[in-house]
Amino acid sequence: MPHLQFELNFDLSAAEKRALADAVVRRFSEIMDTGTDHVAVTIRTFAHADLTFGRASPSGGRTAFVNADIRRGRTREQKRRLSLAYVDELHRRFGLAPEAVYLVLTEHDGENFQLSDRVLPSWTSGENTFAAPKAGAGARKASRPGRATASTRPAPRRRARR
Repeated sequence: MPHLQFELNFDLSAAEKRALADAVVRRFSEIMDTGTDHVAVTIRTFAHADLTFGRASPSGGRTAFVNADIRRGRTREQKRRLSLAYVDELHRRFGLAPEAVYLVLTEHDGENFQLSDRVLPSWTSGENTFAAPKAGAGARKASRPGRATASTRPAPRRRARR
């Protein structure tokens, strides 16, 4: 369940944002060996003066900051390939000089990625992120809508002793 955040100090149209999001999801899936339906993308645009990076002068001060929150387990090579793929994507689409792109990859244990029906494990090669959760692996028991189960019902309140 990665969260890929792109902050740019130049405007994009809605179509450009959608195309960028589609491209970064596709590249993440290919390089990081996973599906696409759980990849979250945020694209924020700011005024030119709101983001500065000393290496952005070859792009006239235009820059991109990329923060990728990913599950622990990817190889050093995968992380480098992903970083270079995003630099290339921003250069190809928007003419940003490669040195004007600043990337930070932050790895988290799988347990820090929470879904409504499960807690994710750390990443492993060949995984199927959205296979049915195993009992006891953070899965919630199925129930009729609106009916609390043992895992979703709040704990009973205890009366204070006087």
